[in-house]
Amino acid sequence: MSDSRTWDDVDAYFTTHLSPEDDALRAAVRDSEAAGLPSIAVTAPQGKLLHLLALIQGARTILEIGTLGGYSTIWLARALPADGRMISLEYSPKHAEVAARNLARAGLDKQVEIRVGPALDSLPRLAAEHPAPFDLVFIDADKANNPHYVEWALKLTAEGSLIIVDNVVRGGRVADPGSTDPDVRGTRAAIELIGSHPRLAATAIQTVGAKSYDGFALARVVR
Repeated sequence: MSDSRTWDDVDAYFTTHLSPEDDALRAAVRDSEAAGLPSIAVTAPQGKLLHLLALIQGARTILEIGTLGGYSTIWLARALPADGRMISLEYSPKHAEVAARNLARAGLDKQVEIRVGPALDSLPRLAAEHPAPFDLVFIDADKANNPHYVEWALKLTAEGSLIIVDNVVRGGRVADPGSTDPDVRGTRAAIELIGSHPRLAATAIQTVGAKSYDGFALARVVR
């Protein structure tokens, strides 16, 4: 049976051959670690998946909820056309400062705007600006608020938009209806909201790799 070391080895192999990191991505990881940010960013294969999904979607506008050090932000923003735009919401001013430096180094600071503060405060302000519907929304913030983030994503998207929710497996605990963990409860509520919502068609995929056992939900706005 495969173990976590095997998962790490396979991730490293896939990274080498399918999703190699360049200097900007490696520097983003290095500087995030040096600043003491938690090691919870997506892996390189996961980042490449986000990049490809944005390309397949033909995304011109992207909303990210949860910037951290900007690693996933770089992968997503690189899928935008020259006139594309991305907004990333980050709770922590410290994290936002690290991400801003990482994005500037990657040459993406003109396309990506980081907004600092609790996302549930930033999202109503964003909606009040009446932006064009976002083509893709990536949700990777505090999991207890996942259902609220999905609801806001629906308000800020239109038919054909794509919503991605990260870290939905919680090491398998998402299947436990009796869990009292706020992150598990929030994730379960988001999954059940997505599954029952008439505007969404969705699935969820379990993954293993350098970030252990987890997964993501993928939802398309159908009306």
